[in-house]
Amino acid sequence: MIKIYHNPRCSKSREGLKLLENSGKDFQVIKYLEDIPTKEELRMLLNYLSITAENLVRKNEAIWKENFKGKLLSEEEIIDAMIANPKLIERPIVVKGEKAVIGRPTEKINDILA
Repeated sequence: MIKIYHNPRCSKSREGLKLLENSGKDFQVIKYLEDIPTKEELRMLLNYLSITAENLVRKNEAIWKENFKGKLLSEEEIIDAMIANPKLIERPIVVKGEKAVIGRPTEKINDILA
């Protein structure tokens, strides 16, 4: 099952959702601001994406700039920050099996649908 971690207020996330809808494939929408990922889920996503937690953070968010920017944080501390402030999680994330992509640009989602 394909999953999209989606924020309806984000234009890139809406574009990713539209791409999935147009693909004709079945998928599940996870509104991650409401259904916040667990630590285990975030670790799994990072593994599927093959990136560090810091690379999943939206560093232009005020929450990051005001509370975390410039601090030396461990992987666990960054994961905890994303769970406490899910708005910090980059979006959209599309998962298929054990592979995932961040849909920026939106066309990257096609890589996972093939």
